[in-house]
This record gives sequence, C-alpha cells and structure tokens, in this order.
Amino acid sequence: MKKKNYVISAIFAFTTSLLCAQNKENESINPLQEVVVSDTKFAMSKEKSGKVITKITAADLEKKVGQTLPMILNSLAGVEINGSQSANGKNLGYYIRGGKNQQVLILIDGTPVTDASGISIEFDLRLLAVDQIESIEIMKGASSTLYGTGAATAVINITLKKSSKQALRGSVNMSLGSNTTASQSNLKGHDFNQSISVDGSHGVYDYLASFSSVETTGMSQIASLPNQNNEWDRFSKINVRGKLGIKLSKKISTQFFGTLDQIKIDYDAPFDNTGFNDTSLNTTRTSQTKFGTITKYKYHKGESVFNASFSKNTRDYSEFNSWTNAMESSNYASRNIHLDVVNKYAIASDLQLISGLNYQFFDMNSVTPYSGVNQESTKFNLVDFYVTSVWNAPSGFNINLGSRLNHHSAYGLKSIININPSYSFGSDKQYKVLASISTAIVTPSLYQLYSEYGNSKLTPELNKTMEVGFEAFGLDKKFHFNVVSFIRFQKNSFGFETDPVTFASNYVNVNGTNKAKGFEVESSYAINSKLNVRSNYTFTQVDVLLDKLIPKHKINASLHFMLNKKTNFNLSYQYNSEKKDVYFDGVTYSNSRVQLKSYQLVHLSTAFDCIPNRLSLFMYVNNLFNVDFTENFGYSTQGRNVKLGLLFKF
Repeated sequence: MKKKNYVISAIFAFTTSLLCAQNKENESINPLQEVVVSDTKFAMSKEKSGKVITKITAADLEKKVGQTLPMILNSLAGVEINGSQSANGKNLGYYIRGGKNQQVLILIDGTPVTDASGISIEFDLRLLAVDQIESIEIMKGASSTLYGTGAATAVINITLKKSSKQALRGSVNMSLGSNTTASQSNLKGHDFNQSISVDGSHGVYDYLASFSSVETTGMSQIASLPNQNNEWDRFSKINVRGKLGIKLSKKISTQFFGTLDQIKIDYDAPFDNTGFNDTSLNTTRTSQTKFGTITKYKYHKGESVFNASFSKNTRDYSEFNSWTNAMESSNYASRNIHLDVVNKYAIASDLQLISGLNYQFFDMNSVTPYSGVNQESTKFNLVDFYVTSVWNAPSGFNINLGSRLNHHSAYGLKSIININPSYSFGSDKQYKVLASISTAIVTPSLYQLYSEYGNSKLTPELNKTMEVGFEAFGLDKKFHFNVVSFIRFQKNSFGFETDPVTFASNYVNVNGTNKAKGFEVESSYAINSKLNVRSNYTFTQVDVLLDKLIPKHKINASLHFMLNKKTNFNLSYQYNSEKKDVYFDGVTYSNSRVQLKSYQLVHLSTAFDCIPNRLSLFMYVNNLFNVDFTENFGYSTQGRNVKLGLLFKF
C-alpha cells in the first residue's frame, strides 16, 4: 500500500503538467531571461548559468500568502525544512542533499547571516518575516569558492524588498488564524500577524522602513499522550527594518541598513518518552541586531561591490531543572563582523573575471549554571581570497572555474575549487546539459573549539559534490523541466566523544567518509494566462550516520488558477516518505531509533482583489484534510488551520 501511494503521488505530480500541455492558448513566459545572482554574485541571465538555480519571485510569494518562510522553502525540490509544520517555536532542521543546518549558508542581500554562539554556526530562519522579502534564490551543491564556510550543500540567498521609485508607497498587512493540531480541531483565533511598510524615492535618495509582528499560541511543542492535555506554548516575533540609499553619481551608489529581529518562545523539555516533558515554565528569547552598508561602483568594463556589516546575536534561556527543582538561566551572545569586496571585470564580451577578498570575525561569551566562556578567549577570524572566471561562448558552451584560499586563525590554510561546464543548444538555446565538481568547507564553531567541551585542534569538515544535469524549455517557453543527479562526500565531520572510564567529553573530527546521493526533478507549465502547474520530486539516499529525518522520496505539486482578474486560487500537495528519527529514551537512558510513517498534505489558498492595487483579501487553509502526522518523534504538528487576512496598499 505504501508503494502504491508513492506511485500514485508521483503520477499526479509529473503527468498533470504534461497532459495539460495540449492547451495552445498560452501566454508566453520567458524563464531563460530570468536574472539570477547566486552563481557569480552579479546579475546574470539564467540561460548562461551552469547551475540549476531555483528562484522564488515576488509573484510566487504572493501565491503563497499566509505561509511562513520555512513552509515556503519546504515545498522546493531538494529542500527539507523539518519543523516547518510543527509548533512555531519548534527548532528547525535544514536537510538538503543529506546535510544538516551547519552545511547550509543563508544570505540576506548578499551577506552571510549566522549565530556564532550556537554549537553550529547557523542562522534561525524563524527570525525572518516573509512580507519583508522580495525574492529568494536556492543554489544547491558545494559553493564555498564564492561564499566561503558553510556553503556545503546549499546557499539560500534572500533579497529583501527594495524602495519604490514613487515618492511614497506603503502597505499594511493583517491576518488572524487558528493554530491547532489535528486531534484538537480548534478553529479559534490563535495566530495573529500584522505588518506595515513605507518606502519611496526623492531625488538621489531612497528609503524604506518596515515593522512586522507575529503572535501565536494554541499548540504545545510536545505531542500530548493519550488522556493528556498539554499546556500551550506561546511564540512571538517582531521584525524592524530600515534602509537609506544615496546615488552619489551615475557610477556610485551606497546604501545604509539596519535590522532588529526578535523572537520569544515558551518551550518544553526535550522529549524522552517519560510523559513529563510538558512544562509552562521554560522560556527563551533570541535577538539579532544588524547594521551595515553596501556600496556599488560601475565602470566601463566592470563593477565593484563593497559589503560591510556588523551583527550581534543573543539567546537567553530560563529553564526549570527537575533534578534541583529550581529555575536556571543561561545566556549566550555573539558578534560577527563581515567585510567583502568583489569585482567583476569583462576581459572580453564573453569572458568575465570575478575576484574578491573576504574578512570575517566571530566572538562569543556564555554564562550557564555549569560553565561559561568569555569573549577574550573565544574568538577567531577568517581571511579569504577568491577568484572565478566565467566564459559564455557564442556556441553555447559555458564554463565557470573558481578557487578560494581560506585562512582561519585556528586551523590555518585550506583551498577550495569549483569546475562547472555547461552547454546550451537548440534553435533558441532552450536545452542545456551541465556538470560540476566542487568542494566546500564547514568551519568548527566557537563552541566546538573553545567551550568546556571544546577541542582547539579541530579542523574543518570537508565536502565534495559532483553533479550532472539537464534543463529544457519548450512549447514556446511555457514549459520548463530540469533534472540534476548528485553525489556528495563528507569527511572530517564533527562528532562528540565521551571517555567511558573518565567520562571526559569533547568534540572530535570523525574519521571516515560518508556520502549522500540522489536526484532532483522540477517541472512547470503555464497552460494559459489563468492556469499554471508546477511539480518537483526529490530522491535522497544517505549513509547510516547521516540517516536522520531525511525522507528518501519527496514530492511537491501545485496548481495556480486565476478565476478572473480579481480572484485566484492555489492548491498545493506534498508527499513525504518514511524517515528515521532518534530520541533519548528516559526509561532505558539510551538513544533509540524509530521509523516515522509517510504522510501526504494538501493546502489551499485564495485571494480576492476588492480594489485593484489597493485592497485585497486572502484565505489560507493549511493541512486541508486534517491529517495527523509526525515530523519529529514526540512532537506535535499542525492540523487543519484557517487564516484570514487583508493587504492594503497606498
């Protein structure tokens, strides 16, 4: 029966768009002309890129109204955001091509964002507000030649909204929804979202200011056992953003920005199979403050960009200790300075040279009931030089060659390479074959190097990815299809080791190589001006040591329908196959492995323009058929929930 469900799901996802291709009354779309930046750090037409880069545009985000950023990313090929369908305060897991959080690099407006105080240097996607985002690019594979540490399995490049050319533009967004599990079926209002944004331009100046907040309750992080009603865990978030741009001349422009992102969460004790994990006492507050500048200079044969930013992250915990029967507090703080100067020079019309110098500084301090570290002894810096050449021959042959020299104050020098040829052919260059071999590094965190469990002799995790792919556009460029096969080798991974005699524990580099392999397929078809179908399928196979919370098969499909000029509907479907999880058993005091069942979800959204370009109403129904499923063993997931909202523009 499980295989039958999987086959039916695959047939639904991939034949729908093919069967619909019989309709010839289509408006032309031209994805070949779509511009991407992740492949080279500069704008480039998708046709000339040697990578399959998934881009979520502003129009795509409008179709996903009511969804959180983790939910949106979770619908993409090759991307598994575990926890996106759980209680809002649940920690997220980023599983892309068999990797984990520390192997995925998040960029905001081209700048890496991290929290150096954590065990892994990673960024919490829960901090971001969707209504502040203009577009998202996802480039999978090892990309450390351009982006440095952490870009081992994917780069998620998030571009925030830009200022309007009008003197004044603004928007107000408000929504109210339910937030409950499948077993509770409580459609009362427990999900509140509101935001306001103003922006515009005047002469050589442009500006933007925005504020958004989220408040949810109605669910417990820990799943309730039979005859048990867990207390609700509150989640609240605020996002404040400001930007001022100045066009100094026709060639030089600069931008100053600042952001404040905060979340406050009630959380339960980690699940351990005892039934005593639910608590109303634990709270945590996470905050990120960031400010910086981006300066661009354009000249006859090229362009230079200087990016400088400073960020500070804090995490404060107030937690009940059941052993001492008392409350305990823990505080973590980190700082990061990021400087990057990159230049693109056109050696010839079809040959570009991209070179850059990158500097990053990290430090942290922590105070816990058991130990602590201070900023003076817990810091490191990285200085990297990188160069990439891009040749786009008139014949359709393209090649991207890159290398990076990474110098770390703790472990010294490491080199990274990227070789990425591709060939576009056909009357309109509508077909493309591609291949790549690239390496990446993941730097050990400050905690892994210098905490009470630290090991200053750690060296970086090493990754190597090889991929081949094919991409095609057909039917007057209304139909798009791509497939990419990959294999990734991971060695020198970070592990945690405890001496069975002395019980001394510390982080170590794990000997041996682990691998992940698979393929990703995407298709889309604009049947006509009113109907669009998209689908993707991901197959991932990993070695035993990597096999946690990674579905072997995953399918997403969506249908967007414009009923008329004012009303549209979006129906989406997702299938997740069985996957393995590991939890600590509080009865046996050992780790236990468990297999989670497969599940299928359907979501529905609709929007109605009451006043075109002024006032619109929307409704989003998550988990339409109220499926009871599990993302993490022992934790709750969202049932059928309805969200109603409005967007007013002025």
